[in-house]
Amino acid sequence: MKGLYLVTDRDLCGDRSLEDVISRSVKGGARYVQIREKDQSTRDFIEEAVRIKEILKPFSVPLIINDRVDVALAVKADGVHVGQDDMPYTMARSLMGPGAIIGLSVETWKDVEEAEALDCDYIGISPVFDTPTKTDTKGAWGLDGLTRIRAFSRHQLVAIGGLNSSNAADVIKAGADCLAVVSGICAAPDPEAASEELVGMIADARERMDRA
Repeated sequence: MKGLYLVTDRDLCGDRSLEDVISRSVKGGARYVQIREKDQSTRDFIEEAVRIKEILKPFSVPLIINDRVDVALAVKADGVHVGQDDMPYTMARSLMGPGAIIGLSVETWKDVEEAEALDCDYIGISPVFDTPTKTDTKGAWGLDGLTRIRAFSRHQLVAIGGLNSSNAADVIKAGADCLAVVSGICAAPDPEAASEELVGMIADARERMDRA
């Protein structure tokens, strides 16, 4: 997991369709897309996921479904992201199979320790900074928390929560492999330009780290 990871929020898209925002973001360089829908019916979620899967196919961008393993299976999504209160990771892995991308949110140090025994593809550091798009968490990790996790964990780290162009480089430097962005893309006037800027910042930060 490297680069930019779009996590959707239709309420932040304004008068634009979610499909339009996603299309623009992947054109700007987003490498993963996670659909997060808390209020849609199962049928509507599935129909939306099918449409988005078709949008992503020409870009070879994986479709990841938040929480809903049933929806992921129904549409043959590339993976799922589960939180600590969702379906247990081991059960999700059993259902999705060994080839699926499965990410797991970690909100406490105990979560980080327990994740070491799991073969998840990445752990989601949630949230790095306080953000209105994630209000059910147990406190922000901050850059120091992210650095501590990087020193301990064997997993790929996907940082999420309050990430934007003002802090992207610092989050990469602190140890994130991938940046998951919500409002910084969904609410941006130009999601393609916002994605391009973030992709460039991630690449520049990695280049500086490699030279150091």
